[in-house]
Amino acid sequence: MNTRRAPLIIGHRGASGYRPEHTRAAYELAFALGADAVEPDIVASKDGVLVLRHENEISATTDVAFRPEFAERRTTKTIDGVTLTGWFTEDFYWAELATLRATERLPEVRQLGATFDGRYPLLRLRDLFGIIDAAALREGRPLVMVAEIKHPSYFESIGLPLHQLFAAEVAGWASADNLVVECFEQTVLGKIRDLGVPGRYVFLLEPTGAPADLVARDGAAARSYVDHLSDDGLVGLAATVDGVSLDKETLLAGAAGLVQRLHVAGLSVFVWTLRAENVFLGEHHRGPEGAADFGDWWGEFRQIVNTGVDGVFTDQPDLVVAVLAAP
Repeated sequence: MNTRRAPLIIGHRGASGYRPEHTRAAYELAFALGADAVEPDIVASKDGVLVLRHENEISATTDVAFRPEFAERRTTKTIDGVTLTGWFTEDFYWAELATLRATERLPEVRQLGATFDGRYPLLRLRDLFGIIDAAALREGRPLVMVAEIKHPSYFESIGLPLHQLFAAEVAGWASADNLVVECFEQTVLGKIRDLGVPGRYVFLLEPTGAPADLVARDGAAARSYVDHLSDDGLVGLAATVDGVSLDKETLLAGAAGLVQRLHVAGLSVFVWTLRAENVFLGEHHRGPEGAADFGDWWGEFRQIVNTGVDGVFTDQPDLVVAVLAAP
């Protein structure tokens, strides 16, 4: 009998395969479809309110570009070395952001999600606490928030220290059982832990490049994400975080051997992101139809969960539930 614990199913920005991401509808649907957790991305407003958006540049996920009263806020900034033009949360007070409405980030692929454009307001981090608690009561099972801290070095540089804002916000709600904190920058994870925030801490790794906090400190000598997976790198990670989160391509390139190495080092392993559409699937799992059509998601999802990972991020939680339920 196989007694291996099934991986944690994490609704990536909610059930973002079916509803505009980071909306109440997306989060509630994720839990209804069987997710064990949801993942909010956390940025800040001008007045220090923690807002749930994939990025601080919000033209792709809100109707801000069509709001004439905010036209003059359009600007160009460099965030973690990337130059972007648009509208940024840190240039708005929360009361202004609250007037915006969410839109589908991938309308060409997610036509269903796009039919909900304009229906839902933006959410604050504090709003999600109530959504999770109500869903846990309704579902009769414990549920988790996997909170991603976005661009902390950048936000701290403009006087919005996300570690302090986050610690203050989750005080009284967070516990060791209901919170996972993740980030592509290890420094902020240590700062949040040092502030006494309970929970598990997970370091997100990109397949290329180096963490923004290390680049800011060490320049060209900054340790790359890939080098964090070396034997020496794993020793350092195991001393500072509880787990790592890998992109699926890196995971599958290492197959079960990589997961085993990470487990031996004492680290849990998450993977991102399981999506059913052809455009997101690996080459061998794409079907003959268009980019927005579902390919052999079953084969790819099954391959990923069979590596022994501890958690999977997915835009379609119900599909992962189906894979895990199969003999």
